[in-house]
Amino acid sequence: MKDAGIVAETVLFLLKLSIAVLIACVGAGTSVSEIGYLWKRPGLMFRSLTAMYLLVPLVACCIVLAAPIDRGVKATLLTLAVSAGAPLLPRRLDKLDSHPYIFSLLMTSSLMAIVAVPLWAAALSAYFDVAVELSLRSVTANIGKTVLLPILLGMGLRFAFPATSERWSNRVMSAAWIVLAVSGILLLILHRDHLAGLTWQGIGALVALMIAGLVIGHILGGPDPNDRAALAIACSARHIGIALVVAAEFVGPRTLVLVVAYFVTSFAVAGVYFALRRRRVASLQ
Repeated sequence: MKDAGIVAETVLFLLKLSIAVLIACVGAGTSVSEIGYLWKRPGLMFRSLTAMYLLVPLVACCIVLAAPIDRGVKATLLTLAVSAGAPLLPRRLDKLDSHPYIFSLLMTSSLMAIVAVPLWAAALSAYFDVAVELSLRSVTANIGKTVLLPILLGMGLRFAFPATSERWSNRVMSAAWIVLAVSGILLLILHRDHLAGLTWQGIGALVALMIAGLVIGHILGGPDPNDRAALAIACSARHIGIALVVAAEFVGPRTLVLVVAYFVTSFAVAGVYFALRRRRVASLQ
């Protein structure tokens, strides 16, 4: 039993480490000038933040109030609702001509999350029938360690080694994605008992939030199809780094396991979304 706990802790550590490495690789492949991309486009910034920080949490709240789901799923929905931000977008987004938008969204939303996450958690806890207290200080420290510090480290490497940082960041990113996928699946296997207890109502609630996020982001992403795709995935997948921080506040591993299961599933849903998007683009050509 003790050995199983050590294995689970090691897998969770690898999961968090791979996320930090991936975020650092994003920073290593980005220039400082791209940070302000959204700030120069107030309309796009307003729509993006409204979609991620207002509409998706409201949808999650409606699902909790309407669906007969247990408290574990409610805690997971609360975690996902408050964990707004540009997530570790699937690698297929690298093919989109929206890298400045994606990086600027990551930076802007991460900074906004420092204030928005504890406020949303306090506002929604009563409605979700779960108790979670997130202080501004703890959220700031955790977002700084898990998101902002890796980005700044990656950008520092780009500044110091401009010729090699971007090339090496792609290679390291490939390895980190493998570690992330394997550690995520292992974590689900080790805690499969928490997944076995899911009801169809609970699964439906999580999938409904996923699909609603895609629709909201797609509609509010603006006229550029690449920006629409990026925002759709951002709204649907949420920010895994912030979600892990919030999930750690709940007693026991159930919320964390369901959050990881949500992200694994969201990548599959994103694949379907991209397949439909490619088919539509091909039909218009």
